[in-house]
Amino acid sequence: MQAASERDAPDRCPGAVQVHEAADGGLARIRLPGGRLTAAQLEVLRAAAAELGDPALELTSRGNVQVRALRPGTEHELGARLTDAGLLPSATHERVRNIIASPLSGLDGRGELDVRPVVREFDARLCATPELAGLPGRFLATIDDGRGDVTPLLGDVGLHGSRLVLGGTPTSASGGAQLLVRAALAFLAERAAQGSRAWRLAELEDGPARVAARLGAAVTADGTNRANAVKPGLIAQPGGGAAVVVVAPLGLLTGAQSAALAGAANEMIVTPWRTVVVPAVPMEEADPTVAGLAATGLTADPASPWAGVTACAGRPGCAKALADVRSDARAAVAAAGVREPGAVPVHWVGCERRCGAPRGRHVEMLATPGGYRSAVV
Repeated sequence: MQAASERDAPDRCPGAVQVHEAADGGLARIRLPGGRLTAAQLEVLRAAAAELGDPALELTSRGNVQVRALRPGTEHELGARLTDAGLLPSATHERVRNIIASPLSGLDGRGELDVRPVVREFDARLCATPELAGLPGRFLATIDDGRGDVTPLLGDVGLHGSRLVLGGTPTSASGGAQLLVRAALAFLAERAAQGSRAWRLAELEDGPARVAARLGAAVTADGTNRANAVKPGLIAQPGGGAAVVVVAPLGLLTGAQSAALAGAANEMIVTPWRTVVVPAVPMEEADPTVAGLAATGLTADPASPWAGVTACAGRPGCAKALADVRSDARAAVAAAGVREPGAVPVHWVGCERRCGAPRGRHVEMLATPGGYRSAVV
């Protein structure tokens, strides 16, 4: 990541309104706070991608969705469609609605609390606070229900249960959505005091401690839980039924896959691990649902070679990429067969920017002028 002191240009993180011009056309990123997406909204995204750009939707490492290869001028039509679907509640704040939450919260009976109401309240307060429109597009909030699945993603501000976490560091403060708003405002205040252009809390000098102090709190020893990413498969829900978790190969949803997901449930959750959770499936319908999704290439099999394999856009979509990493990743997966239990995730990247790299230990397949360089990072 470029040092904050070296930045001489504004943050151009793409949004649904501020579209990034990639090599294959416009790239729009639609924020999904907590990864929540209704079937009707997915249908809107599927139709927009098919009619305005590349038909495949991209799932991101923050649980958002991207539409790419937009033709010139179609971003206005996309914005209108997103607004009508409730996916663009604030044109001023849309790039800063980066909110990751525990995907299974309120579904599997685990965690200290159901964080879904907290996500909704924080998103509403965020959009209603004019100053927070000035947050960088890369600023991230994590709302962990206490199980420890999203706290390790190192949000700039976050909650672990009710405990405030800053840059992954626990603090002595506790609260809810309003505390997160105060923490985000404290980040902006500390950034201004340091004369910094920082995009992330970690780029500020002693950032967690100084932001905590502005809130009348202090950083504490790490006593938070840590849990693994949500794996594909069936997860029993208290009271009956199951949540079906499927892998989207390389984080891409074809039109057929989007249609199948929209037909499987009224609402779903996109996770930061590029899986999709289909909740509240009656147990007697679980197997047919899994089979129907599998017919389109979405698998709930944890032994699938697609589990844990991700890639950046690569060529031809990205001008900086040195290889067509998606094609190369597909060839490697086809040769691999069944995924070994406990296998380390693999991320394919086309250049040194390492876009979309997963948090934590993984195998990096980095394209270089002389071929791929493999390393565990």
